[in-house]
Amino acid sequence: MEIIIGAIPPVGPPEGKPVVRESGVVEAHLLNVRPPRKGIAGPSGAERRGKKAKDPVRGRVLTLMVPDADSLPKDIDKANFKVSLRFHRL
Repeated sequence: MEIIIGAIPPVGPPEGKPVVRESGVVEAHLLNVRPPRKGIAGPSGAERRGKKAKDPVRGRVLTLMVPDADSLPKDIDKANFKVSLRFHRL
């Protein structure tokens, strides 16, 4: 046992526990923008007939990179989320 008299508690979040972000705002970098898929042919001639997904005609596909994965919800791959985008010009 160690007894320290007059010490102050350490500053910052407790070790071992991730920082919880309450705001829901996640910063990401835009990597690529492309038009939607047009047909049913996939890469190298393979077809996507099993999937019924259809991209909107006027849609765009954005590729985003989130530098800090701890800011994403833990169940992002298991739950449905609505994502809102806000663009800032650099």
